[in-house]
Amino acid sequence: MLTKPMDGANHSVVSEFVFLGLTDSWEIQLLLFVFSSTFYVASMMGNSLIMLTVTYDPHLHSPMYFLLANLSFIDLGVSSVTSPKMIYDLFRKRKVISFSGCITQIFFIHVIGGVEVVLLIAMAFDRYIAICKPLHYLTIMSPRMCILFLMAAWMTGLIHSVVQLAFVVKLPFCGPNVLDSFYCDLPRFIKLACTDTYQLEFMVTANSGFISVGSFFILIISYFIIILTVQKHSSAGSSKALSTLSAHITVVVLFFGPLIFVYVWPSPSTHLDKFLAIFDAVLTPFLNPIIYTFRNKEMKVAMRRVCRQLVNYRKIS
Repeated sequence: MLTKPMDGANHSVVSEFVFLGLTDSWEIQLLLFVFSSTFYVASMMGNSLIMLTVTYDPHLHSPMYFLLANLSFIDLGVSSVTSPKMIYDLFRKRKVISFSGCITQIFFIHVIGGVEVVLLIAMAFDRYIAICKPLHYLTIMSPRMCILFLMAAWMTGLIHSVVQLAFVVKLPFCGPNVLDSFYCDLPRFIKLACTDTYQLEFMVTANSGFISVGSFFILIISYFIIILTVQKHSSAGSSKALSTLSAHITVVVLFFGPLIFVYVWPSPSTHLDKFLAIFDAVLTPFLNPIIYTFRNKEMKVAMRRVCRQLVNYRKIS
């Protein structure tokens, strides 16, 4: 029988958490292994190539590509926080993670999420200035402004994550340790605590939900204004701008769609929740490089140039 500590201290007896994983079917596990491994490797290579191209190609040393390279760096983090553990656990009967490992995973999930939200807003602002105020673009989007955006992104991510964890890290865990997931999800993590967590669950969900929905609407309104501005100018440049905007809007929808559904929907089913988590952790980081380069001729040419340089370097060495 479990008794409540008289001194009110945190006497957590849970040292690890058990994941139920995605499925017990061997065939589906094999399919998920091939699917997840392929997209994980592809997303790591794609995002690394974007970072390498932007870094070494002088033609891409502009605010838009600076922000894109940082988004690719964050996508490397999105892929690496949960995917390797999920792939490793697929064929294991007992899927476990230590208490500290679970806290670490939650911390990085929220840091990366916060950073990506601000980066997407910064990219929308960059496109707004480039299209609506082209004569002032280089003045407003100066290197200093880009660094300020980057610092704001990391500060926002860190503060958001620390605030979320500050309320849960001292919760008492005295028995239940099974998470019906493949990663440490904060709402499910809180439910395992040996205390009434209704208010805490509401606060955590409301916090992430408000940030997701608020940021999403800010971005959509911003892009709507930009599109209206572009449509007033019928030129070759406007079609290029619309092409770039379509890529940005697609990435915004892919990023915020699963987040909003999970945090705003009252009680999403476990299967749907897991599907959205896989989509967010595996597919989105893979799709982002494709979306941003598919219609971007400048980026495609630069990537070919960098790839040729790498091949020539290997031949020489």
